Amino acid sequence: MKTEILQTTPDCEIRSSRIVNYSVELVFTAWTNPNHLKNWWGPKGFTNTFKEFDLRPGGKWSFVMHGPDKGNYVNECEFVLIEKPKLIVWKRISKPLFNVVAEFEEIASNQTKIIFRMVFDTADECNKIKPFAIEKNEENFDKLEMELMKMSL
Repeated sequence: MKTEILQTTPDCEIRSSRIVNYSVELVFTAWTNPNHLKNWWGPKGFTNTFKEFDLRPGGKWSFVMHGPDKGNYVNECEFVLIEKPKLIVWKRISKPLFNVVAEFEEIASNQTKIIFRMVFDTADECNKIKPFAIEKNEENFDKLEMELMKMSL
C-alpha cells in the first residue's frame, strides 16, 4: 500500500474506524460515486452541493457543506491516490488544511473495516480539530451506514 506518503506521528493524526456489514465494493462505491457521497458526507444534519468531483490523482473535489442551522462551508480538495477498492487519499486545499486517508479492509464477503485518518502537519493544527472531530466522524459513519442500507436494497 502506498500510504507512506502520509506517514505521521499520533499527535498529528485523528483516526476513526468502523466495521460495517457491507461488501468492500459497495463501501468503496459509496465513497467514490458522487450521487451517493453527497447523501451522507458530513456530520448529522449537514447537506452537500457538489460542484466538481473528478476522482483521479490530481482531480478536484469541490463542494459546499450546508450546516443544519446556518452556514455554508466551502471545501476544496485534490485527490492524491485512488486504489480501488482499498484506498482513497486526498488533501484539503481549503482551511482547515489536512490530508485524508480512507482505507477499506475486507473482513468477510459482507463486512468491511473502514479506517479514516485525518493527517495534519503539526500537533497544534490537529489539536484545534480533535475536540469535536471524533464525534463528528462517528455521525458521518452513521450517515454512511444509512446510505449503504439504501444502496443494498
